[in-house]
This record gives sequence, structure tokens and C-alpha cells, in this order.
Amino acid sequence: MPANTAPVPHPPSTARTALLAAAADAVLILLFAAIGRDAHQRGEIITGVLATAWPFLAGAAVAWLALRLWRAPLALWPAGVAVWLGTVAVGMLLRALTGQVVVLPFVIVALLSLAVFLLGYRLLFAATRRFRARRRLG
Repeated sequence: MPANTAPVPHPPSTARTALLAAAADAVLILLFAAIGRDAHQRGEIITGVLATAWPFLAGAAVAWLALRLWRAPLALWPAGVAVWLGTVAVGMLLRALTGQVVVLPFVIVALLSLAVFLLGYRLLFAATRRFRARRRLG
């Protein structure tokens, strides 16, 4: 008997779900900045992390607002991909406009790291939903 591969529809988002997803995105962007600063042994922990993270946090906010991601904030597509690419694109643009370093290796690391962070928890959420839906169906 073939497995049901039909996608599980996304339930309507609640304000609580959207708020939690936005908070998770922000925390993961801050974690990205903290790990990066630690890897390069930079001082000024809190202000340094905020200085590194703010362009990316702004990018995520732009994506959330421009695309109204609160409608299905945990969906991998389009919400996850949009917040990931918006975070990196706007973040790098703001870094460049404010005289911060934007070099290809950093762009690549940011793309990969933020993909793991911002898409990863959405993938886990989708997999959990599918697993639970299949268990209910039998």
C-alpha cells in the first residue's frame, strides 16, 4: 500500500504562533551573530552581538512585514525561504551601507548558517506535523 505523500495543509496561524515564530527567528539570528563573534574572538559580548545582528534582524523584519509572513509563519515555503533570503539580502545590504564588512566568504557562511537555523526548525515542525497526521490516520 503506497504511503500518503500528500502535503499536510497548514492550519490558520494564530497571533501566538506568529509571535513565537518571529521570536524564534530573532533568537536564531542573535545566535548566528554570537557564534560568529565568538569564532573570531571579538570582545564586547552584548553590544557586539547586537551590532553584528541588527542588519539581519532588520532584514527578517522587512521579510515578515513585506510578505505578511504571520499568515503561515511556520511554513517552509514561502515563509521560511522568504525570511531566510530576506534576512541575508537586506542584512548584507545594510552592512554594506553602514561600512561593515561584506565579503563573499561571509555571505556564504551567513547563507548556510541562517538556512540551517531559519529553515531547520520549520523543517522539524513540518516533519512532526506529518508524523502526527499519519499516526492519526492509522
